[in-house]
Amino acid sequence: MLELSNITAGYERGRPVVRDMSLAVARGEAVGLLGPSGCGKSTLARVAALLHRPDAGTVVLDGTTVTDYRHRVPRALRTTVGVVLQAPRLSATDPRLRLRDLVAEPLRATGRRIEVRERVDELAHAVGLGGDLLTRGICDVSDGDLQRACLARALVLRPRLLICDDMTAALDAATAAALIAAVEVYRRGTQASLLAVGPDPAVLARWCDRTVSWSSPPSDAHPL
Repeated sequence: MLELSNITAGYERGRPVVRDMSLAVARGEAVGLLGPSGCGKSTLARVAALLHRPDAGTVVLDGTTVTDYRHRVPRALRTTVGVVLQAPRLSATDPRLRLRDLVAEPLRATGRRIEVRERVDELAHAVGLGGDLLTRGICDVSDGDLQRACLARALVLRPRLLICDDMTAALDAATAAALIAAVEVYRRGTQASLLAVGPDPAVLARWCDRTVSWSSPPSDAHPL
């Protein structure tokens, strides 16, 4: 499903934060990427999510070698991936949106407006956005409820690969457990693959089939 081969990536020329890293996620598999804060795992996750172009290496997604990133990715490939980042307020960049509109963004962007009401209501129930939360603005809800909406947005196009970059880092235990459970339910129903990134081995063990440690040498990190 996902093959990252010899990825080197960073944000300043000549100063990579990821060096020669390889990782694979099979179809239907849940893989945890474990590492301390600042090691570069979030950068690798952004490369995997097609949000950041690597300086070197190859990304193969669903059998297709990736050549473009961000908005240049063909729609059919871009919609294969759903992404939930660590900080929901950085993900939800337009503070004027209601949560309902936030969840519906990918449907509207891909011309599937007819699905908005049914799909948004379905996912709101799945992630625990009850009551009138969908009608509230981004600035009027807690980080936990906003992260619920961000997960729903990531799932709204039924991705075959879900990437969760430390999704539960800023959440209380109950909300974190609820979001992990929602991901597990989605995966059981769709056989989607999962790449979960984080610093806590207990959390990754909770929802992953196997965990790769960032400290492992590259040869151990990519059972391709």
